[in-house]
Amino acid sequence: MALERRSVTIQTESFDLGAEVAALRAGDAGIGAVCAFLGTVRDVHDGDAVATLELEHYPGMTERAIDAMIDEAARRFDIRGVRVIHRVGPLQPQDAIVLVAVTSAHRGQAFQACEFLMDYLKTQAPFWKKEHTPQGARWVDARVSDDAALARWGIEAKNAENPTG
Repeated sequence: MALERRSVTIQTESFDLGAEVAALRAGDAGIGAVCAFLGTVRDVHDGDAVATLELEHYPGMTERAIDAMIDEAARRFDIRGVRVIHRVGPLQPQDAIVLVAVTSAHRGQAFQACEFLMDYLKTQAPFWKKEHTPQGARWVDARVSDDAALARWGIEAKNAENPTG
């Protein structure tokens, strides 16, 4: 299913959750549900304080990968629109880092599609995270729990150890 209402933005600046959801809903009287996930930067990871989280990506490649994720969500769920914003650059604890908003005629499809997109985004989108802690800077590895979340949708995570899987 081709979605006419879809948008993917990678940016350094913050965003307004209410304005983004309002724009996604505007002019579509068939929307009966909106599900939005807002991810924020935590101040602790693996027991260490996080002063800054730095995100990197490949412009163009990242947007195409997320757009493909939206195509897959549209095949699986009866959705009307999707808005994905992901921030890059240096971020502080409590900063908004990601928004996934999905519209549908019914709540179940909106909830499922939003969760599917977050699971997919967390493991498959080409972002690299570096945490700055009192112990120094370190790259953040993918978590097994993220791969398991994606697997429940019948998708095996692609990563450095398994580039085709």
